[in-house]
Amino acid sequence: MSRLGILLSGRGSNFEAIADSIEAGRLDAEIAIVISNSPRAKGLERARQRGLRAVCIPSKAMEREAYDRLVVAELREAEVELVCLAGFMRLLSAYFVEEFPQRILNIHPSLLPSFPGLEAQAQALEHGTKYTGCTVHFVDERLDAGPILIQKAVPVLDSDNEESLAARILEQEHVAYTEAIRLVLSGAYRIDGRRVVRTR
Repeated sequence: MSRLGILLSGRGSNFEAIADSIEAGRLDAEIAIVISNSPRAKGLERARQRGLRAVCIPSKAMEREAYDRLVVAELREAEVELVCLAGFMRLLSAYFVEEFPQRILNIHPSLLPSFPGLEAQAQALEHGTKYTGCTVHFVDERLDAGPILIQKAVPVLDSDNEESLAARILEQEHVAYTEAIRLVLSGAYRIDGRRVVRTR
């Protein structure tokens, strides 16, 4: 059974969706550790309520690589095989990425490469796009730029504001992350340039 490490900074809804998928038998994996850079992250308490190991490593005023070395040490101690960013509001250093090559996933609330970075829903509304959605991708040193595993499209309604659009995207995020983790754990893919190609 593969061991997952979850990194989060806030409420942890994608973490809980992953945990629910494991409990329901949709994922053959276990969550070895949950790490947050914020002591106030609700996801830490939710992890503890589930009986999971939950660790806070505060990142305030720390240089990026120095912080990442502390996180990687915790992940290694927990024997993590796949790292899942679930609302982790920090860019990873090259050191972190090299420690887990093609074993770090992130989920972003847009159809990348459109609307990377913060406030993706506001960007979609401002640009007047008719569809947005979510993307699960491998992480590299660049912002929201690694090879794409799974995308889910969500229509943008004329009545949408940031909150309503974000809520509908989040529903699809919970589905997409489980699909992406299942694909990675199956090994049934190859990376061809920037493309993730399924092999069965």
